[in-house]
Amino acid sequence: MRLRLMLSHLSIWVMIAVVLAAVVHTAQGPVWLWAVALLGIPAQMLNEYGLHRYIFHMAPPKRQWAFNWLYRVHYGHHEFPTCWPLLFAPLSVIVPVLVGNTLLLWAILSFFGLTHAFDIAVAVVPLGGAGTFLGYEWFHTTAHVNVKKGWVERRVSTLHNQHHFRDFSKWFHVTAGGEVIDRMMGTAISRDQLKSQSRVEFIRTLGLRPDDPRLIAAREKFAPRFGITDQEVARAAIVGGGAAPAR
Repeated sequence: MRLRLMLSHLSIWVMIAVVLAAVVHTAQGPVWLWAVALLGIPAQMLNEYGLHRYIFHMAPPKRQWAFNWLYRVHYGHHEFPTCWPLLFAPLSVIVPVLVGNTLLLWAILSFFGLTHAFDIAVAVVPLGGAGTFLGYEWFHTTAHVNVKKGWVERRVSTLHNQHHFRDFSKWFHVTAGGEVIDRMMGTAISRDQLKSQSRVEFIRTLGLRPDDPRLIAAREKFAPRFGITDQEVARAAIVGGGAAPAR
């Protein structure tokens, strides 16, 4: 089910193609590039955390066009967490980040005169980083669908569901192992702490009142495109209910 769901989205196919192309390119270079590619794993986990916390959870923009963009890339997923088209990162985010990070690393390595600068950048970002990103999409999908899960998948799902349904200012990682970053950055929360605090108000709308005009306009724009029913939209506007949470 998870694999079928992932492969139904163009962004996943694009990233698979990117990883395969990076594999072919890296295979033509020095053998040590495969070890360098492993640096893309922690780099992507940091990238995942930074984008999620500082971009996707930024203060809601005043201008509607900017709010619509943010709604498409993340707010809508929080409001309707079982709307599958909103589950995956869109190409409008993936491609600029992928290209930008690759060019930036290439430029830095070239500035310091490293040989194989481009090959290293490809190994770290399109190979190690994009491969880790596919792992992120797997774990993210796992957290939102009702399937049999192993221990690691249950752990990821528990923490991610706390982010969605208890406190959206905690647990910004999704990929297994990224929990370490949340703990280092002070955005982890224990079960005891969760029990002692109330559920964050307007949790599905990331603190915005459900009848905020920006939310209403964004719902009207994206609901027909992503198959969100009129009943779901009406319920979200009244109580911030969105869709039923995955278990």
